[in-house]
Amino acid sequence: MDRDSHSEDTLSTMVLENIKSKLIHAFRAAGESRADHRESGASVRPLSIGRNLQANEELRRAQIDGALTWLRTELLEMRSQDLQLAQTLLGLNTEIQRLRRESFGGVEVDNDHQEGAVPR
Repeated sequence: MDRDSHSEDTLSTMVLENIKSKLIHAFRAAGESRADHRESGASVRPLSIGRNLQANEELRRAQIDGALTWLRTELLEMRSQDLQLAQTLLGLNTEIQRLRRESFGGVEVDNDHQEGAVPR
């Protein structure tokens, strides 16, 4: 599991770096289009609208990537907790079986007999 966690951490880091670069690019594009609009006046308006749409699209994709990364992280945490819970339950089951054996003096007791079921 340690190897899986490490590879997932590496993957998450790469995804976050990708999101970071997309956000930087989107904000630069938005800033450049505003500067172009101020410098050129209304004649550049269709070009600046295109750049704004592109920047908004990149920002939207970056937000989606961020949300997916968050979901992956949450799912990994849930999987880790699930494994810990399974180990705890197995440990408890082992302990219950040991206590049952001790309480009956080492005699193996079938679950059906303890619950009042008819022997097979």
